[in-house]
Amino acid sequence: MGKSKNNRFRRPQFNAEGLSVNAVKEVEVDHDEVCDGIDSPAGELLEKLQNPSADMREFACASISRVVQQSQTIPAFLQRDAVRRLGPLLLDRSLAVRETATGALRNLSACGGHEVCEDMVKQDVMTPLTALLREVRPSLVNHFHYKQDPLLKCFCGQILSYCIPLSVSESSSQALCVFNKAGLLDVILQCLERHTNNIQLALSAAHCLHTVTEDNAELLCSMNNAVLGSLESVLLSSETAMAHILLKTLAAGSLWNLKSSLPTARQAQTLNALVATLSQCLELDAGTLIPQLHQAEVSCSAPSSEAGEMDDHQAVAEDMGVEEMEDEEGGGLCPYCCVISLLIFLQRGKEELREATALLTAQQTSLEIIVNMCCSDDPSDDEWEEASSSDESEMCPDGLSEGNTSLLSPLCLSAEVHGALINHNIPEKVLRKTQFPSTEAMDVCRQNPTWKILMKKMHRVQYRALTCLHNMLSTMDAESLGGAAALQAVAQHLSTLVFSASDIPKEEEFLEAVTSAMRSLLQIIASMKIPQCFTPQQLITLSEAATRCDVVSVRVNAVAILGITGSTLAKEKGTSETLQMIGNALLQVATKDANLVVCGEALDALFDVFADGDEAEKAAKNISLLSALKALQPVFKAKIRKEGKGKYSPEQMCVLDNIKVNLRRFIGYLEIVVKK
Repeated sequence: MGKSKNNRFRRPQFNAEGLSVNAVKEVEVDHDEVCDGIDSPAGELLEKLQNPSADMREFACASISRVVQQSQTIPAFLQRDAVRRLGPLLLDRSLAVRETATGALRNLSACGGHEVCEDMVKQDVMTPLTALLREVRPSLVNHFHYKQDPLLKCFCGQILSYCIPLSVSESSSQALCVFNKAGLLDVILQCLERHTNNIQLALSAAHCLHTVTEDNAELLCSMNNAVLGSLESVLLSSETAMAHILLKTLAAGSLWNLKSSLPTARQAQTLNALVATLSQCLELDAGTLIPQLHQAEVSCSAPSSEAGEMDDHQAVAEDMGVEEMEDEEGGGLCPYCCVISLLIFLQRGKEELREATALLTAQQTSLEIIVNMCCSDDPSDDEWEEASSSDESEMCPDGLSEGNTSLLSPLCLSAEVHGALINHNIPEKVLRKTQFPSTEAMDVCRQNPTWKILMKKMHRVQYRALTCLHNMLSTMDAESLGGAAALQAVAQHLSTLVFSASDIPKEEEFLEAVTSAMRSLLQIIASMKIPQCFTPQQLITLSEAATRCDVVSVRVNAVAILGITGSTLAKEKGTSETLQMIGNALLQVATKDANLVVCGEALDALFDVFADGDEAEKAAKNISLLSALKALQPVFKAKIRKEGKGKYSPEQMCVLDNIKVNLRRFIGYLEIVVKK
């Protein structure tokens, strides 16, 4: 397996289990009541959607919007054809009904998960949605401002935020097809161009554009200089408010998604402007700015409002645990998080909280874009680890030589991307963001309920920075990163993050990001024969903590780190006792881990550690490695045969079959060693 994969951030799928809400205001529905009985509140509210009174239709839509935030209530609405009943109300003669119907559908899609979104697309909700956006378009073309046009004022931003969850549903190809054919790109761009006088509308458009431009080949064909020019004009804006920083970051992300459509003559200039935008965003220090913004809010607040209640959407955001709504693989902001961010921007007041939210969202998005810039576009990039380095000539079951598959191709950056990242000092700025959040900023948020939702956002910036560091270490040469001295400094920094406290941090997302970065760093250090500051005992302690983690990639990283460390120590004198500890730790994982991917990585690490050298031979005998592997061999083969094809991908099976063969060969090698 040798190398670790590079992470890539995509717009993720929803959590299929939806969200939990502890507080739902105005309308409280008992779960059993909702799910049972013809006259349930769900049925009553849906019946009211057909009421001749616009006020009653508005009330019903607003009530549904509240109730569906409690995800367990959603099935009762879906069973009663809620989507088909709400859809036509997007074109209701009452603007208030349109607005609340849009909010109800938006919350239904965001809180219901990808299955609900898929069902909504299948039930043709895109037809009234696109009709509504077409109706908005003349106002945009005629340059009506947000406050002058009631149609825009009511719900244009909400409509665009509603497009976000639909476009990443299981039926995203269908939704995007409708989006593309309806010409909604023009509507989004016209909203984006309003950024000088309506930042809220522009942000809604930018979030939506960033989503729909990813992996949308049909849309790429319609790109022209006018489209790219609109995005570049946002990038070159001189505005410095945090909302504009976020807007420029989202525009940069859209341009990166559209990079293949850039005219050759403009590529270098556009790429430089894109990276400059990301650099300016990362230059900002959230640890300093958040306390300042909060102090400004306190200074401007009236005494009565300082101890007042939270705004509704803030309460909902906190109660829902919005920051937990990322997909299981840890990729990118979930669409519902985007919706909550938009709600924060669309609210009145709380300007300082809006600024802080914009700052953290922009920095996280910037880091995700850089992660993708330092990542191969090959489809195999999302598969499991690269094939075993123990025997590159081994043939996979499908007859492909592992040495010839794209899965093994070394990742590298284009000269243009590499140059832009270095010229704007991105590696150093990313490294600064890997620090734990400022204690002062965390204390400010911890002590103020309305700001508490920012705490995990600050941690998430750190996690994205660590993932970014991992990708840069995997794709950039050592000299670009500052040479041996800089790499040693990075190692010392990571050591401080992981080992400075009495216990290894247990947060899964942190462990995944930091172990990936450490793995990449140790690979470079080992290849360059650079002394590193991690002690073997520290790495064994980290491995023990990581192997108890439920996330497979964390456990894979942990055993890979031990393998790299052990193979380096095997070349040194007097290391047999340490090699014994490493060998025992790897055997424990290879024998007991329930996941074949982790077992395979542990075996591959054992092959590397005990492949050669007097110290390795001595350690192998002392821990009875030969007899342990002989006992493990039939169990490993049986697991591959029993679990493999149904549970693991073809690429993973290719690697596992290769490890199975290498295990047999390694046992043969150890038998020769024992006879010496």
